[in-house]
Amino acid sequence: MALELGIDVATLKSEIKKTYARVSNSPEEDFVFPTGRAWAEDLGYPDELADVPDSAVESFAGVANPFSLGRLEPGERVLDLGSGAGTDSLVAVRMVGPEGSVTGIDMTPEMLDKARRSAAEMGAENVEFVEGEAEKLPFADESFDVVISNGVVDLIPDKDAVFSELHRVLAPGGRIQLADVTIQRPVSEEGRRNIDLWTG
Repeated sequence: MALELGIDVATLKSEIKKTYARVSNSPEEDFVFPTGRAWAEDLGYPDELADVPDSAVESFAGVANPFSLGRLEPGERVLDLGSGAGTDSLVAVRMVGPEGSVTGIDMTPEMLDKARRSAAEMGAENVEFVEGEAEKLPFADESFDVVISNGVVDLIPDKDAVFSELHRVLAPGGRIQLADVTIQRPVSEEGRRNIDLWTG
């Protein structure tokens, strides 16, 4: 499927998966974006970050701090859109407590494996990680009280589909705590076709 942008979406998704598989498997590499615990701390992550195993946080590749928009409440049902290695999901688990639940969704198997191992290491039982895509969420309507996301929506060409799905899965009165990249000027046609700009 080609977008109006002149880029093949399947190719784009494949390249994004490759990039984030590298972040999962080789977090010590230099990437064009910052990664790791020191970066999350610089972003002002809450104290719950200290409880998250290094196995998850070493592959943290967020762009900002979605928890700066407000703390999660005990008992809330949370969706972490583009959960990666699970850092945000595992911070969320600590905030919502045992009466709440967190579901992370990501399209990169390597990140999901790392997130699942980190959750087990942490002893987090009220979190699950699901493979899937933001444009077609595999969840029932009104399944979540809160959606958190960090540096993911900017990677997805069809933002209308993403926000339509988020609206569908949020319960009435639910909220989105989104940390992402924005631009101040339109991207050139050549820039929109550059897969490297999309992936990192």
